[in-house]
Amino acid sequence: MTGQVLRQDPPRDAGADDLARLIEQLREAEAKRDAHAREIQIGEFIVVGWRVPLLHLAALQTLTRNEAAVLRFLGWGRANGDIGTLLNMTENTVRTHMNNAIRKLDLDGVRELNSLAGLLFLPIQ
Repeated sequence: MTGQVLRQDPPRDAGADDLARLIEQLREAEAKRDAHAREIQIGEFIVVGWRVPLLHLAALQTLTRNEAAVLRFLGWGRANGDIGTLLNMTENTVRTHMNNAIRKLDLDGVRELNSLAGLLFLPIQ
């Protein structure tokens, strides 16, 4: 043991942690700021960025494939039974996916989900 030097990492400064956190927050804010200018992926669907409310941007990207598909058909004005037929699932399963999306997006109910779906997916023409 004589003659050996123990190598220790220098103590990490609390200011460095704060700086790293601040840099990460700036990157997230920059990504959100530019969201309106690019395309956003929701499930397997691409939506023009200006249609996506920044409040729901992160939550929309957490939706499962089926939740996003149900949301898209809602945006097109389809009824729950029609959505179930198109996606080969029962109407109760469609309602379950809708309720999961409402919970993930922190919405007040089905009307708010329908409004958001229309904003995201209703054709403009």
